[in-house]
Amino acid sequence: MVTVAIIGRPNVGKSTLFNRLVGKKLALVDDRPGVTRDRREGEAHLADIAFTIIDTAGLEEGAAQSLAGRMRAQTEAAIDSADVILFMIDARAGITPDDRAFANLLRRADKPLILLANKAEGRVGSAGAMEAFDLGLGEPVAISAEHGEGLLDLRDALVAALPILAEHEDEDEADEVKTFGEDEDGTELDVTNPLRIAVIGRPNAGKSTLLNRILGEDRLLTGPEAGITRDAIGVDFTWGERQLKLFDTAGLRKRARVEDKLEKLAGADALRAAKFAEVVVLLVDATTPFEKQDLTLADLAAREGRAIVIGLNKWDLVEERGKRLRELREEANRLLAQVRGVPVVPVSGATGEGIPALMDAIFRVHETWNKRISTSRLNRWLEGAIESTPPPAVAGRRIKIRYMTQLRARPPYFVIFGNQLDHLPESYRRFLMNGIRETFDLPGVPIRLSVKTSDNPYAGNKRRS
Repeated sequence: MVTVAIIGRPNVGKSTLFNRLVGKKLALVDDRPGVTRDRREGEAHLADIAFTIIDTAGLEEGAAQSLAGRMRAQTEAAIDSADVILFMIDARAGITPDDRAFANLLRRADKPLILLANKAEGRVGSAGAMEAFDLGLGEPVAISAEHGEGLLDLRDALVAALPILAEHEDEDEADEVKTFGEDEDGTELDVTNPLRIAVIGRPNAGKSTLLNRILGEDRLLTGPEAGITRDAIGVDFTWGERQLKLFDTAGLRKRARVEDKLEKLAGADALRAAKFAEVVVLLVDATTPFEKQDLTLADLAAREGRAIVIGLNKWDLVEERGKRLRELREEANRLLAQVRGVPVVPVSGATGEGIPALMDAIFRVHETWNKRISTSRLNRWLEGAIESTPPPAVAGRRIKIRYMTQLRARPPYFVIFGNQLDHLPESYRRFLMNGIRETFDLPGVPIRLSVKTSDNPYAGNKRRS
């Protein structure tokens, strides 16, 4: 697919246009400059054309090792990977010295370039758009990313710059509905779809560093400063033969400590990425593991029904590793009973240690998350469980559980049918869920269990005396 990068100095409206083209508010937008730091990709649609769009940090001067310099390096990488460059200026502010400097930089890139005069609505904007001719980059396309004006002109300019954009084929993407028999185990896993993985954790846990190590390149902005990542950045990647969509997210602090509006937006973006992922990797600092915020994030992922893997990052700094790993795995099972058996994998983003084991754990827990258990096996187990530990009586009447079935996977969701189930104690529900987890090997995934009062559909199959 054709790749288009939006380039320009800070606060000219790049992220606003990005959100407009992808049809979602994926990139954080705020009035202050420099909100975007990493480069972010999305699938854009404009009239009848489709392409990959890259939002970038504002071009700023700065030493190579400074935050501004590292942000600039990310933008330059986007320029290298793009097929077409959209150079955006602020028509209301007019041409600035920085615009002229960056125009010279982009001219040397020797790639199709479209000059965008954003915020061109109104008399002042129109005058600024005309001023853009002075950059010597051809006729500017006047748009308003905020109001959606001028986008058809942008479409025509893109097709003129790269005619292949207008060549597309219709594709049928009908989803196949999987069904399973009463005696049939199965899976809802479809390995042809990219596996969505979100990495979450406290600030400075090393999320971006670890993902860069997995990707084998400095794709994500890193540094000693806490809170560098703001947007939840999605990166397409292949591990072995599996297609992945990896999401780097902003570090999440306790809500009471977050006062800055931008940090609140970044936190909400991170939580949204976790909700739409299939597997959530909770990255904790192995030198200070399982603080209250780590447990809060794990509980959040479990409540959202995501498969969970815990990565113990900075493992290269830990002493007596074998003993410490046993202790931390026991602690995880004790503190996170709702996902008992969750994989706990030591890794190091700095050295690359443990990454193959982490990826194996992700694939295993994803398979478990997709698992379907046959109704016949469930009910054979249920019969034995009830016989050994019957449900308690309510007002002198015993609760009767008739049968159980798995309604769906992703995560495993079970329904039990019987009489007076509205009075079933929470302790007995936990007993059933723990039994299902242990008997049918479902570690590291949340289990859903609901109740329904109904007649036994198998009652008609019994012989009448």
